[in-house]
Amino acid sequence: MHTLDAQCYRLRSSPREITIEGGDAAGLSYGVTTLAQITNGCLERRAPFPSLTIEDRPDFPRRGFLLDISRSKVPTQATLFALVDWMAYLKLNELQLYTEHTFAYRDHETVWRDASPLTGEEIDALDRHCRERHIELVPNQQSLGHMHRWLKHERYRHLAEVPAGITHAFSRECEPYGLCATDPKSLVFLESLYDELLPHFSSTRFNVGLDEPVDLGLDRSKAACADRGTQRVYLDFIRAVAERVRARGRRMEMWADIVVKEPALARDIPADVHLLEWGYDADHPFGDHLAVLAESGHTFSVCPGTSSWQSIAGRTHNALANLRSAALSGKAAGASGYLITDWGDRGHLQPLSVSYAGILAGAACAWNAESASSADFDLAAELDRHAFRDDAKVLGEVATRLGDVYQTTGAASTNGSALFFLLAFADEALPHARMPGLRASDLESTRETIRELRATLERARPRAGDSALILDEMRWAADVLAFACRFGVARLGAHAGASASDLNPAVRRGLATELAPLVAEHGRLWNARNRPGGRIESAGWLTRVADSL
Repeated sequence: MHTLDAQCYRLRSSPREITIEGGDAAGLSYGVTTLAQITNGCLERRAPFPSLTIEDRPDFPRRGFLLDISRSKVPTQATLFALVDWMAYLKLNELQLYTEHTFAYRDHETVWRDASPLTGEEIDALDRHCRERHIELVPNQQSLGHMHRWLKHERYRHLAEVPAGITHAFSRECEPYGLCATDPKSLVFLESLYDELLPHFSSTRFNVGLDEPVDLGLDRSKAACADRGTQRVYLDFIRAVAERVRARGRRMEMWADIVVKEPALARDIPADVHLLEWGYDADHPFGDHLAVLAESGHTFSVCPGTSSWQSIAGRTHNALANLRSAALSGKAAGASGYLITDWGDRGHLQPLSVSYAGILAGAACAWNAESASSADFDLAAELDRHAFRDDAKVLGEVATRLGDVYQTTGAASTNGSALFFLLAFADEALPHARMPGLRASDLESTRETIRELRATLERARPRAGDSALILDEMRWAADVLAFACRFGVARLGAHAGASASDLNPAVRRGLATELAPLVAEHGRLWNARNRPGGRIESAGWLTRVADSL
């Protein structure tokens, strides 16, 4: 019998004995997990344990989950610990917490005061919890763009590329967005953050972001970009940050959205930088982009998403297509990592349980891309078995179908659902660019489907530790989507170009009455899993609708 590689295991059972071998401690742990899963299945079916031999190994050495904790929602420590336990059950081995401003840096309370951030002591405890379960907690801190939570404050505005501010997709305000890449003070500032953050992590990796530098060259670095080229200014900043990360004993990771557009840029990035290719649509060109990264000689990860954000209840079809495409393209191109991402754009309104489908499907793809991509993969059944533990085998079907009602609205929305955008852009006229082709008749039929699923939900009998909360979250998601349908029908039925405030007063009162308890329930559900900071900000995406009525 040959020697097993790292993370591999061999499980053998006969009527007389069961043996598990592992290539390392992680592999042995995965074998024990598989044994427990088979045993639970036998107990549920009242069947004898089968005689078998399993030798298994993952397609991707790194199989991670990235959770956005900077768009309003910061989970409690208990929520994070439970998430890590489930990740271990799914054989994931990496966790990143996407951070813009939600670490409690000692001298920067102005930035995180209302965000309920993670403290160094909490990171220490989470890091230990992860290590005990063979999961690497990788530090994450944005370091160029997406710094508006800092730069909007006067104390930091001098570091901004555009101190006067710009209009960007991540805030309703005109405000400074990114650091000035040509200002040495930006690097001094980042050094101070790194020196405080990194000692709380045992990982030798560090994700510094560097994606979507949409304001680069617009103001303070404009002359340098004109002289040296925007690409060269960006590359010089990458090199400067990589040097500082290396000096602190870490290996830098960065998003590759700019890199894949410029093959020459990829070749000039320091060789030890790990590149992260992200894309969230079903038809994202992972294959083309990964070819650029593979040609550059860098190691790289493929980073699809759960498709939960800007949706309320998810987008099941898009998520599965995106996750599967990433796995197959990543495996073919030689990616060493597969990172499932879960974002919180515009208030992080989706409950955590809505993301379970994407996390579970992504974990399956990361371990065995071909198997998870086959027609035999039944996501609803797998959710009932491994997430909800629903004996009635109802909740998985409701969750996946509720996540697909976005397809019947008539709108070809991307990176979100039309039902979400109806709420997020309630103060803007229809037709709207984020929901092209939206039709009232389709919204009516979608609402009827949601009603049916809401009724079916009551037959579910989940046994997961958070079962009661999951049911309440699914009920709330269904009710919000049903409201969005009614709201959309009302808006489309008004005169052309009508916004919410233009509706008939009686219609507005009826909608406001339906929305009020949903806003209240948002707060109760929020407090069950998350810290208080950000709750009011998140609810604002619903209360703005109420105000418009």
